[in-house]
Amino acid sequence: MEATFEKLRTLQDILYAKFKLEKEINEIPKALVTKTEVLNRAKKAFIERNEQGEQAKAKVRRMVLELADATKKREEYEKQMDLIKTQKEYEALDKEIRDATEKEQLLRKDIQKEEKDLEDLLLTLEKQERQISLDEEELKEESDKIQAEGASKRSRHAELLGEEKAITPGMDEDILFKFERIIRNKEGLGIVPVVNGCCSGCHIILPMQFVNEVRDQNSIRFCPYCSRILYFQSGMDPAKRDQIEAGSLAELVDEEEETEADEE
Repeated sequence: MEATFEKLRTLQDILYAKFKLEKEINEIPKALVTKTEVLNRAKKAFIERNEQGEQAKAKVRRMVLELADATKKREEYEKQMDLIKTQKEYEALDKEIRDATEKEQLLRKDIQKEEKDLEDLLLTLEKQERQISLDEEELKEESDKIQAEGASKRSRHAELLGEEKAITPGMDEDILFKFERIIRNKEGLGIVPVVNGCCSGCHIILPMQFVNEVRDQNSIRFCPYCSRILYFQSGMDPAKRDQIEAGSLAELVDEEEETEADEE
């Protein structure tokens, strides 16, 4: 049985390292998810803003054409002033000139504003494009690094599987199944010694008869409280042993004293 315990202790370290690596390997893809999502959102925002920029450019071009048309009309109206013969014609043409001039001035003002907004937008787009390029480069470097680390972890995981397979042949499959589950749930601590009548995993005092059964090593015993596999470790403090053995008796004495006190 001691040989079995020694195998379990060795297997404990292998399984804990294996499970830890499996968790790390599973976490590898998640490490890049957030950065990839942020980059994708930045690209989407860049595309949308770039479309806004193209729309703004088209708008400025249309306004420039409108300005040219307004300027042309004003100049044509001004040339017609020399041909005016009546006051009524003069007033009508003068109104046309004033309307064309007002439209021309308004368009110039609007074009200046649109061109300033477009300039700011193009500067923002330029900065975004540079940042996206930097983020893509950083993401690629990190991806390459993570992939290299992943390959190293998978290689070590394969080694641990080989070590596990070298130990487990001939061992009880039911025990191994329970042991693996304990290792996963108990942070790598699946087999522990009984010290001074206590499970050193959960530190709860065990019944003395159960401690004796563990010491006899006739079979694999599991802690009734934390489910870890137990083995006996010599050197139990005699006073501690007496305390455990007297535990049930002390409880009986306390009950008798309480009964006598009630009767009195």
